[in-house]
Amino acid sequence: MTELSGGPALPQERRVVTAIPGPKSQELWARKQKTVAAGVGAVLPVFVKRAGGGVLEDVDGNSLIDFGSGIAVTSVGNSAEAVVRRATAQLADFTHTCAMVTPYEPYVEVCEQLAELTPGDHAKKSALFNSGAEAVENAVKIARAYTKRQAVVVFDHGYHGRTNLTMALTAKNMPYKHGFGPFAPEVYRVPLAYPYRWLTGPENCAQEAADQVITQITKQIGAENVAAIIIEPVLGEGGFIEPAKGFLPAIADFAKENGIVFVADEIQSGFCRTGQWFACEDEGVVPDLITTAKGIAGGLPLAAVTGRAEIMDAAHAGGLGGTYGGNPVACAAALGSIETMRELDLNAKAKHIEEVMKGRLTAMQEKYDIIGEVRGRGAMIAIELVKSGSKDPNPEATGALAKACHQEGLLVLTTGTFGNVLRFLPPLVIGDDLLNEGLDILEAAFGTL
Repeated sequence: MTELSGGPALPQERRVVTAIPGPKSQELWARKQKTVAAGVGAVLPVFVKRAGGGVLEDVDGNSLIDFGSGIAVTSVGNSAEAVVRRATAQLADFTHTCAMVTPYEPYVEVCEQLAELTPGDHAKKSALFNSGAEAVENAVKIARAYTKRQAVVVFDHGYHGRTNLTMALTAKNMPYKHGFGPFAPEVYRVPLAYPYRWLTGPENCAQEAADQVITQITKQIGAENVAAIIIEPVLGEGGFIEPAKGFLPAIADFAKENGIVFVADEIQSGFCRTGQWFACEDEGVVPDLITTAKGIAGGLPLAAVTGRAEIMDAAHAGGLGGTYGGNPVACAAALGSIETMRELDLNAKAKHIEEVMKGRLTAMQEKYDIIGEVRGRGAMIAIELVKSGSKDPNPEATGALAKACHQEGLLVLTTGTFGNVLRFLPPLVIGDDLLNEGLDILEAAFGTL
């Protein structure tokens, strides 16, 4: 095998040798602007040459601490050994046949792993796709085929993708929906149990929000018309919101009582990210369908819908699929990613990251009153920033903090409906030294505000 230049062997150190972005990245950015559509932006315009563990090395020789993981994609680290080994072996055998034409074993193996890992002991089946948005769209297709109903219920602050249907499902206008309508019909939005911003206080949030949701569905839509209720057990783009305890089980129970397919969108929160294989396990919620992508394949494009066999089988033969869905190389990578998660016990590592990050961030909150809340689970942690003395969103401070971190060689991401949340998604294999150094940089950045 060709000797690897990135991956776990890459020196695990922060190194800033030029301005960020450096001259080579700036040159590449100029080339990008000439040939890449302007709608394809970048959080930080540095061009990566190698990556592995907890670092990204750019073309100028800078080594950045990675608190983004490609938005929760490279949870096992970039170029993880098992991912590279299995994907390389598959590349040598064949790259593609189209599973709908002539199938292959890796597709079946991934579906077997999903049946074992996802919540519930019922009979399960899966279908594989390319992206999270594709998975969500197909979950809607499957739910409609099974229930013979049309309406789909989603939640405030939710994000489900950038295709036409998933834009309709997504709550936030800019940048995801603005100017791209009209959107798909029969999509209805209901309140989310958002403890930090619930008007009567977090202690009332779960019950009051669930009551509102159930009332809106029964009175405004009609439960008998609803095919699916779709929710992220921990919201991603909405700001890493954990719905108040008790809310998810109440909605899942309502769905079951009314023959509605309950869909857990675990595209960002799945595969050890929250310290469990899937975030919905935290309250023992067993979804009818679960959508996955991002962390499933160590950086290769793969997504899945997994669920109760009788629901998954509702679509007619040929009704599900796609030319590249379940590509054999991506499937091999997924098997390597799952192997890595098991062997390194990345659920335990995610919980350790949570302990370190929450301890440090809570201490920062005591010093800086613009940190309104520290929240999240596992290695899916966020701080919501507000204006001093209030809960008014503070997107200006959020942007300034992100920029200060970037200049010091720490990649962080912003998020949230109000643009006022800094989210942290380090690779689950990041070392404590890098983790704490990144938090040192963040703390120093607060001092610049």
